[in-house]
Amino acid sequence: MENLLASWQEFLRGKKKRKDVAEFSMHFMDNVLNLHAELTEKTYRHGPYHPFKINDPKPRDIHKANVRDRLVHHAICRILYPYFDKQFIHDSYSCRIGKGTHRAMDRLRYFVRKASKNHTRTAWVLKCDIRKFFANIDHEILKNILRWRIKDGDILWLLEQVIDSFHVEGKANIGLPLGNVTSQLLVNIYMNDLDQFLKRQVKTRFYIRYSDDFVILHEDKRYLIGLIPIISEFLQTQLHLELHPKKVSIETLASGVDFLGWVHFPNHRIPRTATKNRMLKHLRKNKSPQTLASYLGSLSHGNTFELAQSIQAPKNQSV
Repeated sequence: MENLLASWQEFLRGKKKRKDVAEFSMHFMDNVLNLHAELTEKTYRHGPYHPFKINDPKPRDIHKANVRDRLVHHAICRILYPYFDKQFIHDSYSCRIGKGTHRAMDRLRYFVRKASKNHTRTAWVLKCDIRKFFANIDHEILKNILRWRIKDGDILWLLEQVIDSFHVEGKANIGLPLGNVTSQLLVNIYMNDLDQFLKRQVKTRFYIRYSDDFVILHEDKRYLIGLIPIISEFLQTQLHLELHPKKVSIETLASGVDFLGWVHFPNHRIPRTATKNRMLKHLRKNKSPQTLASYLGSLSHGNTFELAQSIQAPKNQSV
């Protein structure tokens, strides 16, 4: 019960005025007591999802659970995140406290200096992406990973309720919903097998992963070419995932490496053209102080003086 109450306070942040949250709040104690009883007696069943589409920047299908189930998601993550976070490698940066895109980009800059011996030799970057990542997560593989790391039967039962609450249309037991906080944790647990394989068995030194995007740096291009079939085979046989054939590349930093919305060079980085255009489009629609400050904060992580100056121009000037 303590966990449900604490999870509710976390869940409420920024959501108090939403209709579904307000409706749940009207009978809060009854709802929480009923939920607690269902969890204790193992009669809890996850409800359906509300699907909708967003463009962020490409079209994505989001599946939103009801308030009751999202409260369960938060309660799960409050307990399991600290347990699993200690098991993840240092250079996994997606949906982790103290990590994020900017930390991942700074780590890439640090690795570039290391791999290039302070820019005295060429550093090559293998960049990979997984095809339809969330839509291809195999439920049985995920459950087996969880069973290996968790011995508590009650927790495994609850996780199975959440995992099996969703599947891609036409594919039983495949896929996790975009939008669940549990999905963010579960995909990190799933991909931790790849992280451990590359770090412990393949012994890659300069490896960074953010969700399904990852990069490996090395001074020898042939070494990176040889890694591609090794990574592909592991993903297919162990995780039932595939590298995206159009999003696997090996480039030098001098030519620019596109990673996490920025193009990285040896001594500077700039926003990807699509990232810049999307930002300018949003600012034309909404140039509130909060929105502007958010974008300026993001731009401060790169070499963007002229762009930052231009978006601060008065409204009667062209952005």
